[in-house]
Amino acid sequence: MKTLVVGGTGLLGGHAALYLKAQGFDVTIASRTAPKAPLLAALPFVSIDYTQAIDPSVLKGFDALLFCAGQDIRHVDLGQSLDEQWHTRNTLAIPRFFAAARDAGMRRAVLLGSFYPQMAPELIETVPYVRSRHLSDIGVRALNSATFEVVSVNAPFMVGHVPGLPNPMFDAYVAYAKGQMPDLPVFGPKGGTNFMSVRSLSEALHQALVKGTPGKAYLVGDENLSFAKYFSLFFEAVGNPQPVPELDQEHPLLPDVAIYTGRGNYARYEPDMSLAYRRNDVEAAVRALVGQDR
Repeated sequence: MKTLVVGGTGLLGGHAALYLKAQGFDVTIASRTAPKAPLLAALPFVSIDYTQAIDPSVLKGFDALLFCAGQDIRHVDLGQSLDEQWHTRNTLAIPRFFAAARDAGMRRAVLLGSFYPQMAPELIETVPYVRSRHLSDIGVRALNSATFEVVSVNAPFMVGHVPGLPNPMFDAYVAYAKGQMPDLPVFGPKGGTNFMSVRSLSEALHQALVKGTPGKAYLVGDENLSFAKYFSLFFEAVGNPQPVPELDQEHPLLPDVAIYTGRGNYARYEPDMSLAYRRNDVEAAVRALVGQDR
């Protein structure tokens, strides 16, 4: 299957692209910037900005689309209204891109989205980011038809790595666990959520491409952990195990702005396993990314 992976130079899209390649897919990755990781640089690449209207002819020749891009808190322009960014780059731009893929003749498409709208639907009305993810999912799946089959896979907090791909967030977690941030006390913010490895996610995305039910939104995930337990996995992986207390205060490495369910809440759920993928893989993912750092 000749597949275009949009967002294929990042962690989630890049890992999925490499996994699909290993499964025999003919993979091309797309993004606004060229890939930095050597493994990704070895794949065919096309420069695409999904936030801009695109001529469908640019997308011709592909059988399937795996869309792993989207605007989130890591990519915002602080000089512009956040609400407007969520609206234009998620709500409007993502369905528009899927429509272009349909018009180019693609037959199958998978959207990688956020778990919040399915896991905590009450946030749709109160959090503009969550609303934008919900509306982009609805807009994309509204395009589903007999000739353009669309599936969404909605994932929680992710952990993992692509060899050679920089990741400042996880680099900071590793440095913290090694004791290289002595002014930052050891603790985890009160609350927790569901976590999933990028390896598990890539397996789920592969399953969605080959056998996902057209028109369906899948809520995937793996382990329900407190944030304190999550941080403790990094301390253990670097060989510096110690108690990580849970404190009801903001953590600089996991700020409140990144926890849409709110600090102090525990976003627990059992994921939809109709897409087969490995479970209980979060600790292994942490060990692997720490091993890459070493």
